[in-house]
Amino acid sequence: MSSEIDVSKFEKKMIIREIQEKDFTSIIQMQKICFPNMEPWEYSHLKSHIDIFPEGQICVEYDGEVIGSCSSLIINFDEYDDQHTWDEITDNGYITNHDSEGYNLYGIEIMVHPSYRRMKIGRRLYEARKNLARELNLKSIIIGGRIPNYYKHSKDLSPREYVEEVTMHNIYDPVLTFQVMNGFSLKRINRNYLDDDRASLKYATLMEWNNIDYHPKVPKRQFKTSFPVRITSIQYEMKKISSFDDFAVQCEYYTDVAASYVSDFVVFPEIFTLQLLSFLPEKSPSQAIRRLTEFTEEYIELFTNLAVKYNVNIIGGSHFVEEEGKIYNIAYLFRRDGTIEKQYKIHITPNERKFWGISGGDKVNVFDTDCGKIAIQICYDIEFPELGRIAVDKGANIIFTPFCTDDRQGYLRVRYCSQARAIENQVYTVLSGTVGNLPDVENMDIQYAQSGIFSPSDFTFARDGVVGECNPNIETVVVGDVDLEILRRHRRAGSVNQLRDRRHDIYSINYFQ
Repeated sequence: MSSEIDVSKFEKKMIIREIQEKDFTSIIQMQKICFPNMEPWEYSHLKSHIDIFPEGQICVEYDGEVIGSCSSLIINFDEYDDQHTWDEITDNGYITNHDSEGYNLYGIEIMVHPSYRRMKIGRRLYEARKNLARELNLKSIIIGGRIPNYYKHSKDLSPREYVEEVTMHNIYDPVLTFQVMNGFSLKRINRNYLDDDRASLKYATLMEWNNIDYHPKVPKRQFKTSFPVRITSIQYEMKKISSFDDFAVQCEYYTDVAASYVSDFVVFPEIFTLQLLSFLPEKSPSQAIRRLTEFTEEYIELFTNLAVKYNVNIIGGSHFVEEEGKIYNIAYLFRRDGTIEKQYKIHITPNERKFWGISGGDKVNVFDTDCGKIAIQICYDIEFPELGRIAVDKGANIIFTPFCTDDRQGYLRVRYCSQARAIENQVYTVLSGTVGNLPDVENMDIQYAQSGIFSPSDFTFARDGVVGECNPNIETVVVGDVDLEILRRHRRAGSVNQLRDRRHDIYSINYFQ
């Protein structure tokens, strides 16, 4: 009697999944094989893809080997010129123009290793894209398709005639025929679409697949004429108090002020909770900080309640928190829906390290809010331009910087760098600092601040790039409106465009997260 056959030795496992960094070498090698006369992806392109829109980067793994892949981004297609190029639609291959609130999935590449063709790999990738469009409730999928056999017929047929012959199945084209068979319809023909596509003579067919499951969120598509966001930045006075309740009264007062102006965000300064040390007897800076961390839960509860009660998103300054024996300088985002996020200060100043023994965080976070994506970079962190660029590449439109500086030179370092980040990243930046003094608190002697709200420098913004600013060194607030729609348009059509004009071919930022 024969034994049961072990079928496992015959199994071949095919997986469709998101592209991971470990796949980059295989994908680049596969691209060189699939498109031998065209420039392949660079590592920085693929890294940018998975950082910005990981769901849109899909591969097929067969028996442990990547044998096919496709890349895409989301856009509002109506915002692009009819005769756009591949470089324009992809921001030169880096997809930093990806718009998570867009209506269309745009496919920028698909390929299958020649050794695995006729296994329906391409069809599986197209179905994965369609499923993604359904899951994200996107209106359609658009692709700029090559016509790689056109060079064989260009002497006898115009591009339009060639496309008509292919769609009528009189001529076979490996790309266009496949797209037609997968339910894509022709919109138009673009010239000069891809510079190194000599086989197609630089022509491309613009194809579209409409998602019949698409449900518009509004009865008629609308474009925003403006998207105003109101910000109140607190210039907070550090003065002696007698209890946590005194601290809570001050914080609620300023939150109420911000709410009375119908603000979307209210911003408190860095480590303003050190005011609590003014009623504690501990004099040693390192020991006093550990006493301060005992107020963490009360602090979080206070600001969570204020955010909900006054219907405003609160950047709760920053507070020293003890985690696993280490002290961190943490800024909290208290959303008005009651949810909480946090950003660790990454770069620690020599003074923080020497007197308080503060440890640094290691991640640049970008947070979703009801007013778009924002980032928080605490004081010294704004002086490192890499962090601002990483945050904006992750989608941030506003960078909030709670700060605490003791003299004018220190303040100006923070201010000049904040304004530089606004210009070089085409982003709004906000400063909130402390004034006053705490004579009884060691290492917290004098304060210098001029809080403000800053914009890029161009015709559509405030004349000097200053939306609003406080008078220096007095307890007050500044209230200002920033417009995210104007910012979006500026990133597309400003006098200069620092984001799009970056030379990815000669430099890049590697963010190890």
